[in-house]
Amino acid sequence: MSEKQQIIAEMIQLQKTFIDYEHQNGVDPSDYFNPEAGHTLDGFRQKYQELANRLVDMAHEEKGSRR
Repeated sequence: MSEKQQIIAEMIQLQKTFIDYEHQNGVDPSDYFNPEAGHTLDGFRQKYQELANRLVDMAHEEKGSRR
């Protein structure tokens, strides 16, 4: 599996985790934007953003463009 495919698979897994949590508990904005340490969503936004940025960077590398 290529790095791009691995990143996309990880992003999809993060989305599934978020959706499952939301369906079971609902999501308060503070849970999403400022979760307590150990919370299911702790680090979620940062990790997802990191993966998304890596995909964008890879796309630019492939096309020889820049941000």
